[in-house]
Amino acid sequence: MPKASEVKKNAVIEHNAKVYFVKDIAKLTPSGRAGASLYRMRLYEVATGAKADESFKADEMINLVDFSKKKATFSYVDGNEYVFMDNEDYTPYSLDKETIAEELLYITEETTGLQVLIVEDRPVGIELPASVDLVITETDPSIKGASASARTKPATLSTGLVIQVPEYISTGEKVKVNTLDGKFSSRA
Repeated sequence: MPKASEVKKNAVIEHNAKVYFVKDIAKLTPSGRAGASLYRMRLYEVATGAKADESFKADEMINLVDFSKKKATFSYVDGNEYVFMDNEDYTPYSLDKETIAEELLYITEETTGLQVLIVEDRPVGIELPASVDLVITETDPSIKGASASARTKPATLSTGLVIQVPEYISTGEKVKVNTLDGKFSSRA
């Protein structure tokens, strides 16, 4: 059993006799001499999809639950459900739009390297690759000779995500975006 400080995003834990998928983790360090670090976790209950926010002390022990990852690709949208297809046996996995809203900003039909997280034979979330290639749909005109400067400008990508890009990048270019911090990495 790991401590709360060792639990990572996309883990599956057991808490209060329920199984939860860890969607996000924020470390809080209260001021004061005796203030121990707290880990605030956004959790989704696997059985119902209900959202919960819980805080754990850094040294609090947490039960991890076994889960599996299946390589998949985005297939289609069915109302509020996003359907992903298993790369090996073509099993469809449906996930609610609200559950994967943050990940949808990085997913297009061309996105490769996606993994569906499965707990108790149910899909509970998506794990993104380290970086994705997205097309810029709108940004200010590029500035010639700006390649040496470190100044940036906002750019809207094909998925609706807005990131900061160098001034020499123009509309229509494909860029590589880091999925962990949502920042520009390079031209694709």
